[in-house]
Amino acid sequence: MSSGISEIEAASAEPIVFRWYEAEVAAVTVVTPRVKSVRLRCAIAGRQRAGQHVDVRLTAEDGYRASRSYSVASVPDESGTLELLVEGLPDGEVSGWFFDSAEVGDKLELRGPIGGSFSWDAPDGGPLLLAGGGSGVVPLLAMLRRRAQVASDIPAVLIYSVRTRAEAIALDELEARDRDEPNFSLLLRTTREGEEGRIDAALVRYALDRIGAPRKVFLCGSNRFVSPAADLIVAAGVPATIVRTERFGE
Repeated sequence: MSSGISEIEAASAEPIVFRWYEAEVAAVTVVTPRVKSVRLRCAIAGRQRAGQHVDVRLTAEDGYRASRSYSVASVPDESGTLELLVEGLPDGEVSGWFFDSAEVGDKLELRGPIGGSFSWDAPDGGPLLLAGGGSGVVPLLAMLRRRAQVASDIPAVLIYSVRTRAEAIALDELEARDRDEPNFSLLLRTTREGEEGRIDAALVRYALDRIGAPRKVFLCGSNRFVSPAADLIVAAGVPATIVRTERFGE
């Protein structure tokens, strides 16, 4: 007896996260001395929620495979592409290929989107407290892009910690949002230049004063960034139950 589901429909019903899809490099652009924007054309483009990530898999001619996870920087649109912001890391197999070798037309594989709890869309509401360290700003940038895409005036603040202004990802865009968008504030802190230094209790308190009691809190960065930032936010009275974190590295 027929189930009434065609082969094509059955394939589309398969959980996206468990399938690898072929992707093609559509564009590569320098963003900072350490980061490149990579646009990938793929069937899963446009299916992501802001904040989610994808797994990337490369296969060498001898069959050797390497994979790594990257947050998606772009928001769903009709372009058929998604954007990754890739930081070139010493000895990084996948990031090294993206940063040094990837060219338009190159093929790779993607799996995702992944990360239901670390994601946001307008119906989830706010206010939003976002804090990112270095390249950890990427999924938070996607959330801010989604906020703008749906013309939301949900209060939001981004605490962004980076070593120098030259290394800050999408700084021109973030500063323009800070200037032009209602109810959004960028709080940039540089740890190796100027007198601003690292995130502290006073900065967290100032951020909370800007938006009021947050409904959603997202932190992303290295362990050395996320753990102290989360402690400061909880110490300021934010319930730990609403704090969502993603960590990488040391």
